[in-house]
Amino acid sequence: MSSLRNAIPRRTHKERAQPQERKKFGLLEKHKDYVLRARAFHQKEDTLRRLREKAASRNPDEFYFKMVNTRMVDGIHRPKSEANEYTPEELMLMKTQDIGYVLQKLQSEKKADESHQAITSWGSMARLKRPIKGRNLGKTAASYRELEARQKRVQDLEKLYSDMALQRELQKSGRKRKLGEDEIVQPTTRPVFKWRAKCKR
Repeated sequence: MSSLRNAIPRRTHKERAQPQERKKFGLLEKHKDYVLRARAFHQKEDTLRRLREKAASRNPDEFYFKMVNTRMVDGIHRPKSEANEYTPEELMLMKTQDIGYVLQKLQSEKKADESHQAITSWGSMARLKRPIKGRNLGKTAASYRELEARQKRVQDLEKLYSDMALQRELQKSGRKRKLGEDEIVQPTTRPVFKWRAKCKR
């Protein structure tokens, strides 16, 4: 019986539009808009109520790690400044470890790239002797795409390694200055520095 009731077309009840004299107040809120607004309002109310209950039942003697990392300033918890947390020697050691990891990844990527290039060149030579079929053509394209991706990774790692090496050298002691464009023999987009020669006895 219920399926028959659903099969009969019913009249659609339309909501009225905003009257002409009230156009200045914007769009007239429909029932579906009200429902969304009411749900959002009650959801915010429930969240605030839960937070108030949690704050009321909180144990003031309970330890949490923010107690170590914050301090009270005018009654407000402020995080401690993390400046000067490490000494220059510790920073230099961390940068050395980072640059070592990048160098290791660069070397492994170069090795994988060389082996992949060798396989690709051998495969292309072997394919010259026989006709290329559809499946083999797809494999060839995929291997060339992988080769290009590996070469791009190697270039990115080389750039990152040179940037990190430059930053590590700039942290070392000694007088240095950045060269101007007219002083550089081979033009480059990256900055070039010159260190003053030290007398070594």
